[in-house]
Amino acid sequence: MDYENLRDFISQMEAMGEVKVIEGADPHLEIGAIFEIMAGRQERPLVLYDKIKGFPPGFRIAGHTTTTTLRTALAFGIPETLSKPQMVKFWRDKLKTFKPIPPVEVKDGPILENVMEGDKVNMNIFPVPFWHEQDGGRFIGTGGPSITRDPDDGWINVGTYRVQLMNENTLGWHVSPGHHGRIMREKYWAKGKPCPVVIVFGPDPRLFLAATYTLPWGQTELDYWGWLRGAPMKVIKGEYTGLPIPVDAEIAIEGECPPPEQESMIEGPFGEWTGYYASGAVQEPIIKVKRVLYRNNPIIFADPPRSPALPGGLAFGIPFNAAEIWDKLEAVGVPDVQGVWDHMSGGTGGGALFVVVSIKQRYAGHARQTALAVAGSGIGASHGRWVIVVDDDIDPSDINQVIWALTTRCDPVKSFNIITDAWSTRLDSMITPDKIANNDFTNSRALVTAVKHFWRKDFPAVSAISKELAAKYLEKWGKVIGP
Repeated sequence: MDYENLRDFISQMEAMGEVKVIEGADPHLEIGAIFEIMAGRQERPLVLYDKIKGFPPGFRIAGHTTTTTLRTALAFGIPETLSKPQMVKFWRDKLKTFKPIPPVEVKDGPILENVMEGDKVNMNIFPVPFWHEQDGGRFIGTGGPSITRDPDDGWINVGTYRVQLMNENTLGWHVSPGHHGRIMREKYWAKGKPCPVVIVFGPDPRLFLAATYTLPWGQTELDYWGWLRGAPMKVIKGEYTGLPIPVDAEIAIEGECPPPEQESMIEGPFGEWTGYYASGAVQEPIIKVKRVLYRNNPIIFADPPRSPALPGGLAFGIPFNAAEIWDKLEAVGVPDVQGVWDHMSGGTGGGALFVVVSIKQRYAGHARQTALAVAGSGIGASHGRWVIVVDDDIDPSDINQVIWALTTRCDPVKSFNIITDAWSTRLDSMITPDKIANNDFTNSRALVTAVKHFWRKDFPAVSAISKELAAKYLEKWGKVIGP
């Protein structure tokens, strides 16, 4: 399917029966509670909240936009008939065709239908939810790409970071160490300057994905969006920041982030994508909002973190970072990777907590080599916890098969390796207060090889029905027993 923007995507999903409209919900805890209840269900429609309590009709919130495998596949052009591992492979093959399509600057667009500047800026007109019971405030930036420019090289970065609504013209801006947006703003501060920033609070799914993706330093996610769409993004030049603003965005702000020694505020706590309040309430940099642009009847793209253990706990129904990990494995010479899955991903750039890789073993040490390569490459090196390598007869997306491999092909004495002092984040629930005080955001990783020993030729045969026989009888009895 093709779509122009967020509201066009929602309209097409509505025509397919994928949308549920909820009217009259309270943004204080109620919308967050509904969101989490829906996340716990296997069947999750895209939810559009309207006539929100305390706000005029038409100021809307979209939730669970891409949390199912079907809507994720439709949003990004992946055949929905493929199995989950095949979807990851399809996406990996698609990534190999990547050719940047830069944005084009235009003079006008829907984002300019409403503009607030200077003293007229009032972020309180938007229905920003208080998502979780122990949150420190209302968070608008749960699905909002931040756009910044490197002060030295001039290239544009787009990333998803945490944004709290502090007051009518001030936002909290939490960015974890190592992310490009954080590096850029620190460069401005080192020069004694505020960091200019644009944040989009109503992106389409492609821009949200691009913002969560880990592109190499110097590559802009706006070009990535153009490649996904097959056409350049239309942008206007921000009058205050000079930064590009997508004309089809629902809501966007222009602002600046001063050095924290000049101005900062207590930000958080916030229930994060790991399912915990790990980062607490601390002094964080802020953004002074100088300009607000929004469409008539604007839609906030909501991706409030919830426990990744829930069926709808992840932002996407397909872990796109698995394709990146697969690519990194082959780039460093790991052969015969059959499939990759991440069961606890916070998106694509948040981390890879529970990675499972299926390989066809070719030599002794192949499985251990694979685990080490995941732990040291790209997104696999960021905030990980478990890397599990299984044989090629195990579907890495099926947690029951993975547990079976762990319980029947894993010797805890010989199959575990522990890595210490690995790259992590303040959001890591296992980092202690004393480590946080020392800015020591490191953790440990467990690398597990749950495979038949390569040298053992007498490993007991699997008793399950063969794929060929299963296919034969499914064809005969499929209508009776169901798919």
